[in-house]
Amino acid sequence: MPGWTLPLASILGAALIAGSACAQELSFTGQLYPVLQKAGCPNCHNPNGVASATRLHFPDEEAPPARIEAFGKSLVELVDRNNPDNSLLLLKPTNRVPHAGGLRIAKDSPEEVSLRTWIAHLANLSEPDLEAAKRYKQEESAGRGVMQTAVLRRLTHSQYNNTIHDLLHEASSPASQFPLEDFVNGFKDQYEALSITPIQGEAYSLAATKLAANAFRRGDSRGLVPCRSEGTGCGEKFVRAFGLRAFRRPLTAKELARYSALFETQLDNIRGAQLVIEAMLQSPNFLFWLDDTPNPSWKAYATASRLSYFLWNTMPDDALLASAASGELGTPAGLERVARRMLADPRAHQGLDEFVSEWLRFDRVLTAARERRMYPLFTRELVTAMTDEARRFIGDLVWNRKDFTEAFTANYSFINSDLAAIYKVRPPRRDFDRAELPVSDERAGLLGQTLFLTLTSKPEGTAPTGRGLFIREQFLCQHVPPPPPGVDTNLPPVTQDRPVTNRERMAMHATNKMCAGCHSLIDPIGFAFEKFDAIGMHHDKMQLLFMPVSKNAVAARTAKPDEVLLEVDTTGSIAGLKNANFTNPREVGELLARTPQCQECVVKQVFRYMAGRQETPADQPVLNQAFEEFRGSRFNFQDMLVSLIKAREFGPANKETHVASNYQAH
Repeated sequence: MPGWTLPLASILGAALIAGSACAQELSFTGQLYPVLQKAGCPNCHNPNGVASATRLHFPDEEAPPARIEAFGKSLVELVDRNNPDNSLLLLKPTNRVPHAGGLRIAKDSPEEVSLRTWIAHLANLSEPDLEAAKRYKQEESAGRGVMQTAVLRRLTHSQYNNTIHDLLHEASSPASQFPLEDFVNGFKDQYEALSITPIQGEAYSLAATKLAANAFRRGDSRGLVPCRSEGTGCGEKFVRAFGLRAFRRPLTAKELARYSALFETQLDNIRGAQLVIEAMLQSPNFLFWLDDTPNPSWKAYATASRLSYFLWNTMPDDALLASAASGELGTPAGLERVARRMLADPRAHQGLDEFVSEWLRFDRVLTAARERRMYPLFTRELVTAMTDEARRFIGDLVWNRKDFTEAFTANYSFINSDLAAIYKVRPPRRDFDRAELPVSDERAGLLGQTLFLTLTSKPEGTAPTGRGLFIREQFLCQHVPPPPPGVDTNLPPVTQDRPVTNRERMAMHATNKMCAGCHSLIDPIGFAFEKFDAIGMHHDKMQLLFMPVSKNAVAARTAKPDEVLLEVDTTGSIAGLKNANFTNPREVGELLARTPQCQECVVKQVFRYMAGRQETPADQPVLNQAFEEFRGSRFNFQDMLVSLIKAREFGPANKETHVASNYQAH
């Protein structure tokens, strides 16, 4: 082709002359793979990268060399063997055709020489190599490896509070005094982060002492001790019954003897029971619940714990423990029957609320701050209402068995008077009744709600980058790499004498090569929301507020901000998706609702919460089946939960299901 110093035809011809034996000496691992790594291709081209919708997914970092070499040969599907110069594998990273990641390999560079050489090699692959490449892609699609499991998972703070409530009928929330939890993979229940630090251990010890004492502060009014008179084997009866519930499995003979002996050290049953409770609440068998176990007699009880902490966010009840003992959980039909019974229980609402609060990052809005003179409607009551609105909105979709994609398209919400002031609508007759939102605002589902618009803003104003990043990570399950070390992330300041829009300020992202690659994937999404301020209120123009400078402290506290209004351009796009241009939040919501990646991301987020970890290639068949059934049920969330449970416990019924994200590169 004109202007190309090293046409692939020449390289291919040289390879043919040298013979296939020479071509076989090429090593993807040693030659091209480092080039692609340096170009940053694996950062986006992975199952959870912003290029996850393409056909190019790099192996994980721990893949053995043989697997990386097999991946290199699988790239043949991106090569035009009849016309190698027209191969996507060449045209995309060199940006000769539009590439969402921009220019990754400079034209006519040594890196391009390596790329062209490998393409020439792929164009001349033998039939056995082509079959091997095909098998690699099939294995990736079907999932491979052994599914990760954790034997024990520590109770999260919310699980601890709920378990204590159900176990002891305790109304307090002792875990609110524990050290704060970290979010990992978007959730607080990921087992890699749930160790016990010395400070955490001390907190558990103090809580156990207080809870055990409080349990019998008014005698045995809570009915914890199953017998009244001393000397009748009461200790063993209590330990056996309470231990089954506290440890969520039957006690071993040694455990039964040890705790019974502890009970008998006291002169009366109440004091004995109190001492046993205090000891059990500090035991790892209480603080950690069984996710898996090598003990065959405990397998069903591990299943019961997985179900209860996933669906209820609390311990198994007596009926669920009885189902474990009877073997009901040992068949797909029995498991589904129990799961649906649990979903009909009010505790399932508690479980869903916890998932929603973590998925939608309520913590960020609950700790948000705003300048009161700039945002006088922003109060603690408003922030609490934002979280209540999102809970009720999602709950309505789930418990009324609606199409869950309405989470991104609905033109209604559930509001109170505080929220009505933000949405500029009449307050409902009762708090959190359903209310239609103004059509002119062009709001849509979660993306139009105050929660999303507030938690993705900064204290002083809107943040297109934050809004675009949240959509990529929470609703598309795509990880955007962090900025390179040493990069200045500060934007030019906005002054009253030179007011500019965020799009104008962020133009530097498009011109700075170190920034453009990632910001081109997130900023254009956020621009669609620029008519919504930092607490979610709609304005026809971008509102810039400037606090007047005053040497008088009283005047400064009471002064109202100066307002500057600017016309804004809300056009944007989501790179990597088809037909992904939009001009407002409603169009963004409609795009997400019909996009398989977003639909599949809902399943992934639930899986991560359920499994307590990030998904791996071995989990792909489970995710595939759950997604297909989710889509087949017209996006019924409850049916998807049951499908995930069954597929994880018994394996997918059809391991040939195709992944939702396995569509054409674009």
